[in-house]
Parts: sequence; C-alpha cells; structure tokens
Amino acid sequence: MTDIVDELKWRGLLALSTDEDALRKAFADGPVTFYCGFDPTAPSLHLGNLVQILTMRRIQQAGNRPLGLVGGATGLIGDPKPNSERTLNEPEVVAQWVERLRAQIQPLLDFEGPNAAVMVNNLDWTQGLSAIEFLRDMGKHFRVNKMIAKEAVSRRLNSDAGISYTEFSYQILQGMDFLELYRRYGCTLQTGGSDQWGNLTSGTDLIHRVEPTAVVHALGTPLITKADGTKFGKTESGTIWLDPEMTTSYAFYQFWLNADDRDVSKFLRIFSFKSHAEIEELEKLTEERPQARAAQRALAEELTTLVHGAEQTAAVVAASRALFGQGELGDLDAATLGAALSEVPRVQVAELGPVVDLFAEVGLVASKSAARRTVKEGGAYVNNVKVASEDAVPGVGDLLHGRWLVLRRGKKNLAAVELR
Repeated sequence: MTDIVDELKWRGLLALSTDEDALRKAFADGPVTFYCGFDPTAPSLHLGNLVQILTMRRIQQAGNRPLGLVGGATGLIGDPKPNSERTLNEPEVVAQWVERLRAQIQPLLDFEGPNAAVMVNNLDWTQGLSAIEFLRDMGKHFRVNKMIAKEAVSRRLNSDAGISYTEFSYQILQGMDFLELYRRYGCTLQTGGSDQWGNLTSGTDLIHRVEPTAVVHALGTPLITKADGTKFGKTESGTIWLDPEMTTSYAFYQFWLNADDRDVSKFLRIFSFKSHAEIEELEKLTEERPQARAAQRALAEELTTLVHGAEQTAAVVAASRALFGQGELGDLDAATLGAALSEVPRVQVAELGPVVDLFAEVGLVASKSAARRTVKEGGAYVNNVKVASEDAVPGVGDLLHGRWLVLRRGKKNLAAVELR
C-alpha cells in the first residue's frame, strides 16, 4: 500500500476531507496519530460502527497510530437524533456499555509495535470540569451562528421537536475531544461518518482557534446505501449488532451471505481486507456466475471471522450448509442450531402431529392439501430426510436435541417446529 488516501478512495471510503492534498502529505510524512469516537448509547456497536473500526484498521495497517475513543462523557448526552431527543441513560449503565464497546473494538486493532493503538475515554478529561470552566475555556471559541448552521442542528431546529441545549452542546464536547487528544497524543486527524461532518469540523475549527499553527485534518466516510432502497445494516428482524447476544453469529453471517448482487462489490471494497486483485476476481465471478454467490460467501466468512472468530464461523458455515441438506444436522450443537433456527419461520407445539399438519401450521404451505401434494411430489423434508408418506408422524426420537424439527420444502424454504 503506497498511499492510504488512494486506497481509501479505491474502496469508496473517502467522501469528505478538510484538505485531501494536505492529508495525503501528512500520511506521506507520517506516521499520523488519528482517532475515531464511538458513543455508548446502546450496549453494542452495529454495522455502521464497523465501517469506522475497519477504516481505522486500514489506516493503522498503513503505518499510522489509532486512538479508539469510547465516549463515557458524550455517551451520557448523545449526538442529536434527526427527529427527537435522545433518552438519557443512567451513568452506571453508560459505564457498563463503555466496557462492552471497548471489548468489541480492541480485537480489531493492533495494540503492539511502534504504532500500537490506544483506547481512550473522554470522561477522563471532562468529569472534573465545572460548568463555568467549560463555558469560559471552550464555549468562548464557538460561534452560535456556525453551530446552528450545521446540518444535524438545523434539521432539528426546523422540526416540531426542536433541540435541547444538551444536544446542541454535543458538538462542543466532540470538538474538545479532538483538542484534548491533540494535546495529549499529538493527534492530528479525526475520522468518522459523513453524517457527522459538522461535529468533525467542530474539532478542527476549535484547534485552529486555540493552536493557530496546528495542522489538523478531518476525514468523512460515505453513508452506505443498499440498491433495494432499504437501510444498510437492517433486516426485517432489526439492526445487525456486533454483540452475538443481540445478533447471533449465524444471523450476522446470513446478512452478508444474502447481500444483493448489486451491493456485494461495494461491500467487498468497504469491509474486506482482500487485495484489489482478489476483490476484482470476486466481482468478475459475481458478474459471470451470480448463482454461485462466491463473493457473498467470501465476504460472509471473512467478516464473521473478524467479528466472531474462526471457530464460530466454522460452526455457522456448518449450520448453514446442514440446514439446506448439505451436512448433518445432528452434528450441530444446541446453541448453534437454536441460533440458526431463530432466523427462520417457526412454531411451538405441545405435541407432534402429522407432517402435513406441521407444514401447514408453520406456513411452509398454504394448506394441508398443499402439504400432501408437496409430500407426493417428493419436496417435503424433515431433518433433511425426505418424507415418504402423506400420513407420516414424527416421533420424539426425531427431535434434534430433544427439542427441534427442521422442516424444508424443496431446496430453499425452511421452517422449524419446537416441542414445548
């Protein structure tokens, strides 16, 4: 990698920069100490945050030093939401979430060597600061006319919800973070999403006012969109979180595996650490043989391994194959099977009835007569075993882990029955 700016542009990760030529020179003269901030406004990070973490990883791999900031102070307030005030969480809850987010970020950065990453918390330099000191030392450098012109603020000012002084002040706190990290670590670059551009430039503006000779930069990554118009990082079941307790590793894997062919090239460039040649080959395969879904499989395995580890990835790959008749369902452990089945239609029953009744009840077919036709045509499976008789009734001995039946119609339509 000869130029990290060119690398970010090739991957579609450079939407905004305070001065691209100056930033390019700073990297060339490097190393550059840079930071990205993450607020603990939830108990887990999500895929939008993963864009930022992996961008940090790329810049570090190019020979620069990352500071991962989890905002124990800014998390108590939260940046302005588009349409309403945030619910303020208790300090004890935010402190717990700080530790959870740190634990998600740390495995993705390198904490050894000359450019070792450092984790920081803005509560360290704000908790002892009085309101008077804050207003005297920081507030005097911010002009209200510029603050209200920032998109996140102006959008709220023009809405019925308005904006509280608490959320209005968020940009001052984020600007103060950049100044503090500049003073403590020589940090000269802040990265973040382009939707945070107003907050990013609050930091550069503040440093220029306080330290007129300082040369600092901001870099904004683009908002990721999906070709079908739905929001990136969302599914019918909700947000894709990095915490496996909130989004199972199986669901995480399936999100990437199910990526639209129109999106997978963009996702590969943004999220994958494969070389240009490897990505271009996968793009070519998608164009020539889209049914093979080679790019989606490669992306799903790489990202699940990065976030959840190789062992868990192997388990979910095995589960994905087994559910569709390409492996042994009985080889899956209870936790992996349960996580996989949580992503398909399912019903709970007090007792096991005829297969045709179960197929109709879980919604794999429209009616019992349709279920009988499916069996007769050879398209009904229970635990990957073809159902031979329309009168078949599964027994307790057929239950996986004494609990589940996996029903399949044809090659791709799955459902589950759970015995209560």
